[in-house]
Amino acid sequence: MNDWLTPDWPAPAGVKACVTTRAGGVSLGSFDSLNLGDHVEDSLDAVLENRRRLSDALHIQPAWLRQIHGVTVVEADPGRIAEADGSWTSTPGIACTAMTADCLPVLFCNRAGTRVAAAHAGWRGLAAGVLEATVESLDVEPAEVLVWLGPAIGPQAFEVGPEVREVFMQQLLVTAEAFVPSQNPGKFMADIYQLARLRLAERGITAVYGGGFCTVTDPRFYSYRRSPLTGRFASLIWLER
Repeated sequence: MNDWLTPDWPAPAGVKACVTTRAGGVSLGSFDSLNLGDHVEDSLDAVLENRRRLSDALHIQPAWLRQIHGVTVVEADPGRIAEADGSWTSTPGIACTAMTADCLPVLFCNRAGTRVAAAHAGWRGLAAGVLEATVESLDVEPAEVLVWLGPAIGPQAFEVGPEVREVFMQQLLVTAEAFVPSQNPGKFMADIYQLARLRLAERGITAVYGGGFCTVTDPRFYSYRRSPLTGRFASLIWLER
C-alpha cells in the first residue's frame, strides 16, 4: 500500500520490513480502515479481510500473537496464535508481527540476515525485559544485532506517574534521563524510544535506528491514548523467499 512505511535502516538485503497505517482496509467507524486487531470490538469479518489484504500485498504469512505485556518470545508460527509479546524466525516468508496503538514495536535482525524478530513493548513489557528476551532469541553476539524502533507514543504525549520512573531507575539508573517533569505536579513525560535505546545499550547493542514518531499526534496511526476505541496497526519483519 502506498502510505505504509518501509523502515530506513541498514538491514541485510534479504531482510524485509513494513509498518502498516490506517489505510487500505474495510473496517468502519473508529476502526477505519485497516484495523488488524481482533480483540478491539471491531467486526471479525473485517479484521480477517484486512489481514488477508496484508498477506496478499506483502506476499507473506504473518504470525499473529495474543499480546499480554509480558516477556515471552516464541518462534513465529502462522498456524497458531501464541500468547507472547515477541517472536523470531529463520524461515523465509513468515513475518514476525507486533500490533500496536501507542506501545513500541521493535524489529530486530542479525547482520548475517539469517534470523529476524519483532517485539511489542509497552512500558510494562519494556521494564520487564521483553527487548532483552527478544535479543536472546537471535542467538548472536550483541555486535551482530540491528534494531529498528517503530511508531509509538512520543515523548511530548507520554505522561506517566512517578512509579513508572521508579521502576526503570531501580533497574538502570541512567534511565532517569528519559523522564522530564510534566506540567502536572508529580508527573513525568517519558521518552519510550530513549528508554529502549538505553536498555539495549546496556546489553551492548548500539546499532539502533528509527524512533521519532508519535502515534498520538500522527493521524496515520491508531492511538489508544487519542481514542480508547480504536484499531491496531502492525510492524512486520521477514526474510525474503
